[in-house]
Formats: sequence, structure tokens, C-alpha cells
Amino acid sequence: MMTTTREPLLSHRNRAVLRAVAGGRCRHTGEIGTPLLIDGVYVSDQLVGLRLAAAGLIAGGSGRGATTITESGRAALAAA
Repeated sequence: MMTTTREPLLSHRNRAVLRAVAGGRCRHTGEIGTPLLIDGVYVSDQLVGLRLAAAGLIAGGSGRGATTITESGRAALAAA
């Protein structure tokens, strides 16, 4: 019998970024999934935006702009 373990989607870092997005403190530098800025500072994990966007937890318009949390993102934070 083979078992697998999966890394949780919401690591401490992912939850921290989601909380920043929910608080209106996060912007993206281009298309959603590009590097994020929190309080004007680049997030050191360059792929966190891509991971959270691919999971449907954050969204944003094209070009530079505010990153928003989705209903799925709010639910994931509430469940964490």
C-alpha cells in the first residue's frame, strides 16, 4: 500500500500574505501572479503570488494594481 503526503496549501507564509491582501496592503507589479509588494516592499518569495492566484485565493486586474482576496481566499483563511 502506498501513501502520499501533501504539503499544505496554506503555509505560514501563504497565510501571512493572504492576511496582507485582505488588509489592503498588497499590490502586484504586473499581471496577477507577478511579484507582489506588501507595504511597498517586494515579497521575498517571488512565486507566492503565482501560487495563491493559481489556487484561486487572490485576484487582481491587469497591469499594476491592488491585489484582492477572493471568497475562496477568505474561506481558506477562516478555516486555517
